[in-house]
Amino acid sequence: MTYDELDGVAVAPENHKVIFENDEVRVLETTIAAGEVTPLHTHLTPTVMYVLSGSHFIRRDEHGETILDTRANSDFVLPKVLFAESTPRHTIENTDARDLVVIGVELKKNRVH
Repeated sequence: MTYDELDGVAVAPENHKVIFENDEVRVLETTIAAGEVTPLHTHLTPTVMYVLSGSHFIRRDEHGETILDTRANSDFVLPKVLFAESTPRHTIENTDARDLVVIGVELKKNRVH
């Protein structure tokens, strides 16, 4: 199985740690400290995410344009469980006072190339 050159584990290993992997899944623990911005990276597989801590962040595309700013909606509450088909090139800025910590289970069978 190949990952693209901007795979989160490859380009942001201080933020993305593989905690389990087999032929079916790769499980990542992602930690983004309060105030930190990750390097530009991707997650190209369908992923189920479980949020352990944190709530507000800004996701920007490869050109620095804001895709999502959770602070824009005063009623926003980060769900505990999320699903994403794929997350192309992006950065995450943790705008919360707490570390953003997420466990992601990447499903290898449906990899987007």
